[in-house]
Amino acid sequence: MPGRENSTVEYASAIVAGCAACAFAAILPTSIDETSMPVIHFPGRPRDPLELAAFLEAVKDTGGTMPGIFAWGMVTGMAMIKSGLTLWQALGMSFTVFAGSAQLAALPLIAANVPVWVVFVTALVVNLRFVIFAAAVGPHFAHLRWYQRLWHGYFNADIAMAFFPRRFPLQTQYDTAGKIGYFNGIAYPNWFSWHAGATTGILLAGQIPDNWGIGFAGILALLAVLIPMIINRAALAGVIVASIVAVLAARLPYRLGLLAAVIAGMAVAMLVDNLLEDNQEGDLP
Repeated sequence: MPGRENSTVEYASAIVAGCAACAFAAILPTSIDETSMPVIHFPGRPRDPLELAAFLEAVKDTGGTMPGIFAWGMVTGMAMIKSGLTLWQALGMSFTVFAGSAQLAALPLIAANVPVWVVFVTALVVNLRFVIFAAAVGPHFAHLRWYQRLWHGYFNADIAMAFFPRRFPLQTQYDTAGKIGYFNGIAYPNWFSWHAGATTGILLAGQIPDNWGIGFAGILALLAVLIPMIINRAALAGVIVASIVAVLAARLPYRLGLLAAVIAGMAVAMLVDNLLEDNQEGDLP
């Protein structure tokens, strides 16, 4: 049933956004051991064999998640057309916004003709997690020029936070070898898979029946991306709270349940992370 399909996607959109918003609790260490910092190494040309090897390593590591990214992009593309956007509006939104959770949160607001500032603020809050993601990745690319950092910032995504910090913890920020290649090996296939799926959904929105369950398939595939991000108790607490809030608030108008889930999940993850840190400090002799 179309209504049930839309509700399923709405529930999962909030849960996915909440999970991703809580991931920073699992990827930002509270301190750095300065005595273990390696010597700074700047790789040579972009075609450095080390960077190429890192690129291929990332492609291999994330290859299994690309079908899920494609499916989620397809769901978002179909949602844009079914919300009343034209072909070119949908394509423009896909390539410029490049954020599925924010797009799904903004679509009902656009369809309801709410003020532009409401759409903007909603999308901004849903995407606040990317500020934290950028803060996590930023130190690793401090040696790059501003426009290079801006370029990589556009490609930063949830999947990057699922893999990059595990491969390069914050303690390795002063060793730049292989990082550009590895990040690009995550970001470029992710960008291509997302837009391939979104474009397919945009072009075939009127041809794919709702009973195919495309939205539910995309949700299941995305679990493979999100589960590795839950690697400590703070992240787990945030995910649980975000999931509960997403379900309880799913019927709020204008997808405000998505916004509530993101805020609640982030707040709980930060609170638990601080409590755990205080407990560890209290246990020190």
